[in-house]
Amino acid sequence: MYNRKSLDISAYFVVGPENTKGRPVAPMIKEVISSGFTCIQIRSKIASARELMNLTREAANSIAEVGKTNTVSLLVDDRLDVVLAARKQGIKVDGVHVGQSDIPPEICRAYLGEDSIVGLSARTDELFDYIKTADVSQIDYFGVGPVHETQTKPDCGLDQNGNVITRSFADLTRLVKISPIPVVVGGGVKLDDIPPLAKTGVNGFFVVSAIAGAHDPKVEATKLKKTWSTCRA
Repeated sequence: MYNRKSLDISAYFVVGPENTKGRPVAPMIKEVISSGFTCIQIRSKIASARELMNLTREAANSIAEVGKTNTVSLLVDDRLDVVLAARKQGIKVDGVHVGQSDIPPEICRAYLGEDSIVGLSARTDELFDYIKTADVSQIDYFGVGPVHETQTKPDCGLDQNGNVITRSFADLTRLVKISPIPVVVGGGVKLDDIPPLAKTGVNGFFVVSAIAGAHDPKVEATKLKKTWSTCRA
């Protein structure tokens, strides 16, 4: 029923109402999917639970309108409760993405079932040791970053001392070799980053402002997807 078996994190769009410069989220998601993006995550730190449910419904409808319900995955950041409530209302949500301080992946898996997607943001501190030793039995991919410092998520990559640790392409190349599960990378990623990022061997990239903050989101999404596909061909 859900897209765990067909999960494709190669082109991954993360979006919430605070990212779109006042423009509606759902039409933007539809444009991004039409441009070839394969995974959508609804993420907002300002929306209420009910607003997140409505956003999730609109996103699911946008995916369905493009005929991609069975191939494009829809996730919600952090909020297991929103995923469960949305499903109760008949909304097709494929899973959840959680961070290190959110509800543990094994609990998400217990509530969502074996056919759902559970993604996890990898630890910032001691990243390489963590990737090698982490229990990945309940998760489908690691989210890693940032490549650059980003205002979209200022706490991304913070270590225990409050410093932002960015990830070099050399870091990512090394990371891919030791990770037992797929890796998607983001955090300030722009079009110019796609060729060297593709060469690292990571499974995909995620973006927020590169699309949501663009004058023409569909044009930018198309450029990102096309460049990624060309570099990975």
